[in-house]
Amino acid sequence: MTSHVSGVRSGTAVQSSTKTGIGSGWVVFAAVLMIFGGLMTLFSGIAAIANDDVFVTTRNYVFEFDLTGWGWVHLIMGVLITLAGFALFQGATWARVVGVGLAGLAMLANFLWLPYAPFWAIVLIAINAFVIWALCTAPSPSEH
Repeated sequence: MTSHVSGVRSGTAVQSSTKTGIGSGWVVFAAVLMIFGGLMTLFSGIAAIANDDVFVTTRNYVFEFDLTGWGWVHLIMGVLITLAGFALFQGATWARVVGVGLAGLAMLANFLWLPYAPFWAIVLIAINAFVIWALCTAPSPSEH
């Protein structure tokens, strides 16, 4: 015999009908990682623009670029990623799509940044991979 409590059959999953405006915990997770990763990218860009001697380059690396130019690329990407992370907290659906795109571009930029800051480049590549995963697996706002 099955018991009924508030019209829900026992043994079935109960989903909360409350909406938070930002979707799910995965979107919050991605937003926090985007803000952190964006700020780290922004600060590394500022460091590269301010003083080229801060970074030590590896010799004979396939991808050799002007460090000041990469500093500007990182500065702009850091600002965009941070702003998209804050937009995720506002519940903007466009920020999810933009977040996946920016995280993919940031992964590529950090791969090319490997000779200048290998540890941080790998950390930021991993953070951006988690951002893409979290934004792609989070339920859409229509599923709530």
